[in-house]
Amino acid sequence: MHGALQQNSALLARIAAGVTDLGCEIAVCPPFPYLAQAQSILAGSAVVLGAQSVSEHASGPFTGEVSASMLAEFGCRYTLVGHSERRAQFGESDAIVAAKFEAAQKAGLVPILCVGETLDEREAGKTISVISGQLSVVLDRVGAAAMEHAVIAYEPVWAIGTGLTASPGQAQEVHASIRFQVAKRDAGVANGLRILYGGSVKPQNAKELFGQLDIDGGLIGGAALVADDFLAICLAAN
Repeated sequence: MHGALQQNSALLARIAAGVTDLGCEIAVCPPFPYLAQAQSILAGSAVVLGAQSVSEHASGPFTGEVSASMLAEFGCRYTLVGHSERRAQFGESDAIVAAKFEAAQKAGLVPILCVGETLDEREAGKTISVISGQLSVVLDRVGAAAMEHAVIAYEPVWAIGTGLTASPGQAQEVHASIRFQVAKRDAGVANGLRILYGGSVKPQNAKELFGQLDIDGGLIGGAALVADDFLAICLAAN
């Protein structure tokens, strides 16, 4: 939950101007109140728009919620679902995350499904089982074919905003397990699936992380608030 009109204007304009020569796909996900501003600033640029969350409901008496169709009207192509902060601070269960995933796709959005383990779960050797469980609930609801129009982001909870980062080897191991889990249901979909890493990605570590076989890009947090850092990370993803 960062941003202000003046700050957004400078940040988005600098990013839009700096990505013209980059070959990777770039999306930004501002808070809901700033979607119209971001849509205006990014119009005609190579940067696409996304949202930080979405309701599982299409409409109805859900004050404060934002539906997938509303996001689509503001030009959003993507939306995050199941971010670790939504799971931990707002009680979003795996079932709710799966419902949000489905609602996003029904409205034509591409969901970015976030999965990840806590430090306690990693130290207990439960990383793969936790992430497998989070992913299984979504796959059981929508089927493996739905992943053809989705993105998965592995975000180790212990590495978000802490300065800690999974080593390239640790991240690759989890990414490979995610791809393998999808491949057991549909190998073709798994081969084309984009899996992002999110967890204290910086210009200094982005190239090595993105160089791993199954890491296809990044879900960037704090570094995305500094235009030059974000652009350097985008360059590393090229």
